[in-house]
Amino acid sequence: MSSFRKALKSKQRDHKERSQLGFRKHLGLLEKKKDYKLRADDHHRKEKTLMALRKKAMDKNPDEFNFKMIRNQLQDGVHVIKPKEEVMTEEQKKMMRTQDIRYVEMKRVSEMNKIERMKSELHLLDVNEKKKNKHVFYMDSKKEVKHFNLARHLNTVPELVGRVYNRPTIETLETKSIAGEVAHWRIKKLAQERELQYRRLSQRIDREKGMFVISQKIQTRKDLQDKLKKVKVCEETKSTSAVYKFEAKRKR
Repeated sequence: MSSFRKALKSKQRDHKERSQLGFRKHLGLLEKKKDYKLRADDHHRKEKTLMALRKKAMDKNPDEFNFKMIRNQLQDGVHVIKPKEEVMTEEQKKMMRTQDIRYVEMKRVSEMNKIERMKSELHLLDVNEKKKNKHVFYMDSKKEVKHFNLARHLNTVPELVGRVYNRPTIETLETKSIAGEVAHWRIKKLAQERELQYRRLSQRIDREKGMFVISQKIQTRKDLQDKLKKVKVCEETKSTSAVYKFEAKRKR
């Protein structure tokens, strides 16, 4: 059997494809059968893809729902994808990328301490001296209402009736000396400084609220790393973090 195989192999010759003719060498290498096979397979594959796309386009229902229908809008005859609403400000993104929750909580506690200290110094005085609350006086008869004198009732001078703070009585003005500037320009300057302090206090309160939101969002992302089943209850916004409902798991 082995001698027959050797005899059969000796009769076979290796197939050698001819090369490019000498006067056609400027046209490049002569295409071989393996090159033609690759080119033909690629051509047939593209034909099948085009046929499948044509069939899909013919069978498509023009009224079929598409998710881009609710995210696209027509502007000057061109479909434009609606931009997604930003749920985080640039400051929140930067803080979340660079700091962790411990640092944010430390800064938030520091802001809270500064806010409490500023509140104790300002005593929540109104800058414009406008009364936020009403002080009601009750009389027994219309005659008393007609002859009612607010300055005499409060036991102070008429010039200080309109104040909501630092309103001394007549006895205090007669017996004690009140220290401080009384010039008009000085009072105006103090009012401006007080308004500036209230503006700074408002900025610190907003900053503390922003840090609280950042810490909540970081904590939510840390909780999502646990491999528990969860359902989103509320979407994330600029002022609140996302709310998830996790599957109850018994701890051993």
